[in-house]
Amino acid sequence: MAVRDEAAELLAEATEPPTQTPQETTAVTGPATAADAPVALPGDPACVAAVDLARTHAVEVAGPAVGDYEGVEVDEALVVTHLFATTEKAYRGWRWAVTVARADGADEVTVDEVVLLPGAGALTSPEWVPWSERVQPGDLSPGDLLPPKPDDPRLVPSFADPDAFDDWSDLHWELGLGRVRVLSLDGRADAAERWYDGDQGPSSAMAKAAPGRCGDCGFLVPLAGSLRSLFGVCANGYAPDDAKVVSLDHGCGAHSEVVVDAASATWTGMAVEHDELELVPNASLVGADTEGHSPGTVADADPAEPLGHS
Repeated sequence: MAVRDEAAELLAEATEPPTQTPQETTAVTGPATAADAPVALPGDPACVAAVDLARTHAVEVAGPAVGDYEGVEVDEALVVTHLFATTEKAYRGWRWAVTVARADGADEVTVDEVVLLPGAGALTSPEWVPWSERVQPGDLSPGDLLPPKPDDPRLVPSFADPDAFDDWSDLHWELGLGRVRVLSLDGRADAAERWYDGDQGPSSAMAKAAPGRCGDCGFLVPLAGSLRSLFGVCANGYAPDDAKVVSLDHGCGAHSEVVVDAASATWTGMAVEHDELELVPNASLVGADTEGHSPGTVADADPAEPLGHS
């Protein structure tokens, strides 16, 4: 019964309006939002009046950085927090918070803690994000380890998704000697969406200007499993996507069936007319036989005279 009576007395004290001094009527300042506002409890008069005690301990911690008094926040019936502005230029909007308390039935007020806290409009650091959520594609460097989550939805036990294999022999291998886990349906869908929407998909500038598609290129190596219906690996060392996963409707200028038409030549060479050669005797040499040749033969012609053509 003693505990119940003590609780009833505390409840009665909490419902009675307290007698306040001028110091106690200091405006209570709190966070900007109603959700963060302190609980509206009547403050203990002794704790509310302990402003000098709170300032003394704040100065012990912060030195001359303790500025003007900014009010008091009531935490519990016998616990309040006094607020002092900070003069540090790097902490504009922050406040030194000194929490004081008084034990039930005691007259002495004691200091619980002194801490620098942000006030309304204070510049604060961004909310902390776990490293596993901060890692982005491309952040992994040699020597780094990135284990998957224990409940990673992209992975399932190797025996749980037969659709991930081309035939049952692959499944038997995984069950006996292969991997413990394989890509789940969610994992395959996530990868397919990322690849298809990326630079190796059909929407890239390279694919839109390509003369052909990867699906009918001789350099394409199809993937295994259900992903082979959409993707393959480029094996053309001259292609920009060599050794990368490409969608079947992706493409580039290094397609195996690209044919470049040879430009026609503008110079055709010398025109040669092939006619029958006719021998015409030179009239000045007709009847002359200076070298024992018969007239009208080729030997009788003047070497300087061109032979006629028809």
